[in-house]
Amino acid sequence: MSIRFNVVLAGMLALAGLSACSLASADGSTGPLPDPAVDAAPAQGNQVAVLAGGCFWGLQSVFEHVKGVKHVWAGYAGGSASTASYERVSDGDTGHAESVKILYDPSKISYGQLLKVYFSVATDPTELNRQGPDVGTQYRSVIFYGNDEQKRIATAYIAQLGAAHAFADPIVTQVTPLNGFYVAESYHQDYAEQHPNEPYILFNDAPKVAHLKQQFPALYQPAQQVVSVDLH
Repeated sequence: MSIRFNVVLAGMLALAGLSACSLASADGSTGPLPDPAVDAAPAQGNQVAVLAGGCFWGLQSVFEHVKGVKHVWAGYAGGSASTASYERVSDGDTGHAESVKILYDPSKISYGQLLKVYFSVATDPTELNRQGPDVGTQYRSVIFYGNDEQKRIATAYIAQLGAAHAFADPIVTQVTPLNGFYVAESYHQDYAEQHPNEPYILFNDAPKVAHLKQQFPALYQPAQQVVSVDLH
């Protein structure tokens, strides 16, 4: 994970105009994604989704701006409790992926719509074991399903996007059972919101929030401190 802190120079160069916006538009999609043909019906009571796809700072920032989402935690999923720490996960050999746990109201937003946001602006599902400058299995794209319905919706949506050739390259996102989610260290929580001017955030994560607002105006909700970025 330390590679995120080593990418500051690259981010500063990009902000100066070199390779500007290359990551902001790097999702590889060929156009707006369709709504999921298979989705959950509106329901009462809070539900949870766990997703991974690159740095959890950006994922958390995106989903905190989605209407119907009540809380988002940055953390680790895919490995054991004994290795669920920043230092160990950074080694890339724990089975963990940097992930977010999303608490949402299914009467306001469906699981399928969360996946549409995920594939549209939160991650590039065609990159294998990496996202942008971050390389390693801990940055892989994974949907950790908590029940059979989530598995059915996720599998069907990936198949739907594949059949529609929604991305120029094949989707490599895994659909894996959730065997545990471990909340990350406190300094990782709301990192993008608390460090909006860091080059890494400006270059890699702020564009995701800007694209959310642009592509999903009806779903977008402002936060107390919104990371803003101009789209080109």
